Amino acid sequence: MEAESIESLTPLLQSADRWSELLLLLPLLVALEAVLSADNAIALAAISRRLHDRARQEMALNLGLLLALVFRIGLILAARWVLNFWPLELAAAAYLLWLCGRHLVLVVQGKEEGGGATAAPGPAASAAAAPPALNAGLGGVVATLALTDLAFSLDSVAAAVAVSDRISLVIAGGVIGVIALRLTAELFIRWLERYRHLETAGYLAVGLVGLRLLLRLGLPDLVPPEWLLLLLVAVLFAWGFSERNPEQAPLAEGD
Repeated sequence: MEAESIESLTPLLQSADRWSELLLLLPLLVALEAVLSADNAIALAAISRRLHDRARQEMALNLGLLLALVFRIGLILAARWVLNFWPLELAAAAYLLWLCGRHLVLVVQGKEEGGGATAAPGPAASAAAAPPALNAGLGGVVATLALTDLAFSLDSVAAAVAVSDRISLVIAGGVIGVIALRLTAELFIRWLERYRHLETAGYLAVGLVGLRLLLRLGLPDLVPPEWLLLLLVAVLFAWGFSERNPEQAPLAEGD
């Protein structure tokens, strides 16, 4: 979810018909992007962690989000033809639901294999928990990051194009969104190592976004209001930050 997809902001953005007025709104939009893109950012952080090396994680985020920006600009320029193409929205919803479901299956399998015990935190535990099929390398992770952001972008790009016919302004919003994602994803990489439930909470939020897209296609009357979706995401993240992983004891010299 991103700032452009919040319908209550539409009158505010439409009333700002001068660049000076839009510049006054910029800090608000940047702050909203940072907060509302948390579900997207945590998914990107979890995907990049599969590389198990901080330098490669940062490189994957940089390259993946650069490719994602290219995709977003392409969506904006082709919005008139692409955004009303329902198979694309269906594919995006299915992909987000698949991401959520796959993570939940892996969590259940991990609990069954570990007899309900929780693995010790740290790089070794993260490597053990990562999906083997997605450990192919940097290129695969970069492509997955870009596709994930593309699936998240459909809703926000459609809303942004509906709000303003200034292509340059919409593209500027896309750039701000990607920068906010890069900064928040970096934070979430660290937080995922500290909080036991945060990754699962993030993937559940991803599932909510996918479900919302699916309902919009098939049952538009059942699409939840924006305040309810925001409340559900806030509850999920409160649960995600509710419990820390136990601290690892430092190794004694000679161990």
